[in-house]
This record gives sequence, C-alpha cells and structure tokens, in this order.
Amino acid sequence: MQGTAGSAGRGRRIATAPRTPAVTASLLGLLALAEAIPRGIAAGLSPQSFLTLIVLCLLTTLPPAFLRPAASAVAICAASVLSITLFQLLTVAGLAAQLIAAGRLARRGPQALAVALSVPFLILALAGATDTGSAHAETRVVTIVLAGLVPVATCAGIAWRARAEAAEHSAVREVIAGTIFENTARGERARISRELHDVVAHHISMIAVQAETARLATPDMPAAGAQRLLSIGDTARAALTEMRRLLGVLREDTETETAARQPQPGLRQLNELVDSARDATGAGTRLIVSGPPAALDPGVELAAYRIVQEALTNSRRHAPGAAVDVELRYDGDGLRLRIRDNGPGPPAAWRDGGSGPSTERPDGGLGLLGMRERALAVGGDLGTGAAPGGGFLVTASLPGKMETAR
Repeated sequence: MQGTAGSAGRGRRIATAPRTPAVTASLLGLLALAEAIPRGIAAGLSPQSFLTLIVLCLLTTLPPAFLRPAASAVAICAASVLSITLFQLLTVAGLAAQLIAAGRLARRGPQALAVALSVPFLILALAGATDTGSAHAETRVVTIVLAGLVPVATCAGIAWRARAEAAEHSAVREVIAGTIFENTARGERARISRELHDVVAHHISMIAVQAETARLATPDMPAAGAQRLLSIGDTARAALTEMRRLLGVLREDTETETAARQPQPGLRQLNELVDSARDATGAGTRLIVSGPPAALDPGVELAAYRIVQEALTNSRRHAPGAAVDVELRYDGDGLRLRIRDNGPGPPAAWRDGGSGPSTERPDGGLGLLGMRERALAVGGDLGTGAAPGGGFLVTASLPGKMETAR
C-alpha cells in the first residue's frame, strides 16, 4: 500500500512539473514525424503537400511546449481538423496530443472552451458516417475515436479540477475552523481569568483582611484562637499568590484579548459592594453619586462594577486601613468613575518609572490591566496614578452605550 501511494505521489509530481508539457510535446512531435513521413512518401504527395502535412503533424503535437493550455488546445484542435480534412490522416501521436490538450484545458483553462472543442470531432464523425468508401475507413475510425474520447478527457479534466477545488476549500475551512476555535478558547481563558481575579480573588482577599482584623481587634482572645486566625490569614494570602500564578498562565497568550461583555452585576449592587468593603476593613468607605441617573447598557454597568470592585480590592491589599471614596458622576449619557484612597499611593519605583499613568504594576499584578481591559471593552478609558495630596486614584470614563472595543 505504501509503495502504491508513493508511486502515485511521484506520478502526480511528474505530471505537474513545469517542464512536463514541453517534454511530452517534443516526444509526441518526434513520433508524429516518424509516422507522417513514411505515410506521406507512400501516398506520393507533391513537395508542397508533403511539407504542409509535416507542418500540420507538428502543429498537432508541439503547441503545449510554447503556448498556454487554452491557446495550445485551440491550435491542436484546428491542426487536427485540417489534417483529417485535407489528408485523411491523423497520427497516433496527434490523437494522444489532442486528448492530453483537452484534459489539460479542462483542468486549468475555461471549461466552456474545453467542451466546445469537442464539437468539431463530433461533426466530422457524423459527416463521415455517410461515406462508405474503403479509402475513408481509417479516417472514420479516427474521427469516431476522437468524438468519443475527447469528451471523456474533457469530463475527466473537469472532475479532477472539481476534486482539487473541493480539497482546497476543505483545507481552507479547516484552517478557518481551527482559527475560530483557537480564538474562542483564548477569549474564554481571558474571561475566566478576569472573573477569577475579580470575584474569587476579591472574596479571598476579604477573608485574609477579616481574619487579621478579628485577631487584632478581639480583646482577650486565647492564644490558640489567635494562632488559628493567623493561619487563616496566611492560607488566604498563599491562595492569592497561587491564584496570581494561575492567572498568569491563563493570560500568557491572551494579552490582546478584549473583555467579555456579560451583564452580571450592575450599579445597583454597588451599595452592597461598598458595605462589604467597609465591614471587612473597618475603614471609612463612601459611595458618592452625582448627576441625574441615566439608563446604561448592562455591559457598561458590569464594567463599572468590576472596576470599582478591583479598586477596592487593591486598596485593601496595598493600603490597609485607608479610607476610600467611590464617586459616580452621571455626565449626559455617560458615566465617570473616581475611586480614591488616602493611603501611601503608588510605590516610588512605579511613580519614577515613566511618564503618565500606567495600568500594570512592576510587581506583575494584573488588576490594573484587567480594569483597563474592561473600560476599553465598552469603548471607555481608564487612568491610574498618584492622587493629588497623596493616596491612589483610579479614574474611568465610560459611555452610556457599549461601543466597539478599541
């Protein structure tokens, strides 16, 4: 089986090689001359007629060496018809060249022209059917063979071409399907990464803060209880570290993915979010709303909620005990967010590392990057940096209606 497949592969490579038509035409031309010259001498043709016969024999075989499939097929067909009409002769090499030209034209040229070139031989066969002279018996056989085999060669070429196009289209569809699947998988990984970071990490951070607060704020706590609370806090922080490592693996090839747009929590749940943050830290956390509330797309509300959630988580993590103000300002048909804490602000290395606000911390945190992705996903923008007078500031401008991600 492997030997048969290898032979077939070698045959296809030889048939499709650039020089194959020229070599084949040259060999057929030599065979045509070897057959036509003795037959012309035997027929006692005049020098002019003999020369014409030789030229026609060459024209029935050599065009593929010099012309494209369409032009060579037309030239061979015309030369074959003239040879049969004028001299009642078509060499075996010329017949083979006609069949090859018909199949080649059907594979690589206009299929309508390939079908049309079968008609002259059918006409010759029908015209010769009424001639019962023995002198024309060979010519009738040749024309009947051409009338039958040229359409067969044409149909075979058309079928080969259709099969090749179908295989190519199938390969293209497989590539497109693979690309869609890969992009879908990467988008889903990015969405899972964001949800883990925004939801699960948020609650684990609250566990760590509450355990530490309970250990320090409960008077006369037994040493065993304090040790258990300390272990709970250490375990929660270790879980956050492992989660950041896992998120890095999930996001390693999805840096250009935009945020998924799913209407989950919205602005109505911000009061609960702020209350839970206040209860967890014991520090002052305020929600300030200004401007006439406007109806926003669910995706915009989800983005605003996640940005506030992440900002509060970052404040608890990097500025424990700091007071936080969450401001929502409805501005026309849009929304502006401003989350500020009175903590120590960004690290000096971050402040001095470049000009302008950044969205990614030097320590590899992904929270600011996730907030920026969520803002961009709905057509907004986000900035972070040191707040005037101290502390850390997150600002975001979101449209009322979701726009194409930039």
